[in-house]
Amino acid sequence: MGKVKLIATAAMGLEALVAREVKDLGYENVQVENGKVIIEADEKAICRTNLWLRTADRVKLVVGEFKATTFDELFEKTKALPWGQWIPENGEFPVIGKSVKSTLFSVSDCQAIVKKAVVESLKKTYKRAWFDEDGPFFRIEVALLKDVATLTIDTSGSGLHKRGYRYLHSEAPLKETMAAAMIMLTNWQPDRPFWDPFCGSGTLPIEAAMIGQNIAPGFNRDFVSQKWDWIGRENWDLAMEEAEDKANYDQPLQIIGTDIDHKMVDLSINNAQEAGFGDMLQFKQMQVKDISTKLEYGCIVGNPPYGERIGEIKEVEQMYREMGQAFAKLDTWSVYMLTSNEGFEELYGKKASKKRKLYNGNIKTDFYQYFGPRPPRN
Repeated sequence: MGKVKLIATAAMGLEALVAREVKDLGYENVQVENGKVIIEADEKAICRTNLWLRTADRVKLVVGEFKATTFDELFEKTKALPWGQWIPENGEFPVIGKSVKSTLFSVSDCQAIVKKAVVESLKKTYKRAWFDEDGPFFRIEVALLKDVATLTIDTSGSGLHKRGYRYLHSEAPLKETMAAAMIMLTNWQPDRPFWDPFCGSGTLPIEAAMIGQNIAPGFNRDFVSQKWDWIGRENWDLAMEEAEDKANYDQPLQIIGTDIDHKMVDLSINNAQEAGFGDMLQFKQMQVKDISTKLEYGCIVGNPPYGERIGEIKEVEQMYREMGQAFAKLDTWSVYMLTSNEGFEELYGKKASKKRKLYNGNIKTDFYQYFGPRPPRN
């Protein structure tokens, strides 16, 4: 097959993290743009990026990119692309789309034109007039930005945040990709304690455990491109073997998740078992103001309530004050909190060492980072 061009999509603010992950997989030809990381590699990269990227949303295969200001231009240039190289005779290929700051603003029209053009291209390749579309799934996207059309095929299927362990979750769950990003933005190492005081459905502790033991986040789920013949079963098997070889199941972990709500604690325990961590992670019911420990040089990472709903603000502000008082006693620990509350530092009682803008879903938040001292060398 030779070289392919891929796009790993990312939430705003996480692009550099995704690029770092891609480079850690050994891919050098990497370009960072708003909301995406572009990778040039071979088809094996489709298997490896889907399996390993903790902070990307999905991986898309780029079929073509061109300027289009008229429907005729969109049709002809789409038709000229080598669709038969990717989509088999029985492939199912729905089309989705989006348009931003472009002359062709009607997404439904763009989708219909692309579908028609792909059909015409496949007719030429397979010398037939009709396609049953009862085989493997190839979701095409036409994305128009400033009159440039990018045509891609999704290789992931479900978004990469769906790791396969969280069947049940809290009302406002933290996405697994965001949880992984939060952990990767800390100074936590697997040989140090980790504590999430707002564990909810257990996402942060479970993601920390997966990072700590170097378990590929996509190891326990399926991807739509596993059924694509041109990638080949062998490439997927090799990627899975690599993930198995690189996992360090013997790495001991000291990971604690606490929550004021006992239902959330039960949910976390259930999800940790689904993820294969069973008794390895500790979960208990506890208010944040009661947190104390003799453990040292750990990391506290949390996504506390933001006080977005009317009536919650005073309660949340008081909790931030109590959190600051409780954590002040843990003088060797580092603390990392994600919240949209702009008065967090004042309420917490301490200015952050650093803060970083992140989007938790559609909510603009800050990730407040309080660096503790480094542990002494053994």
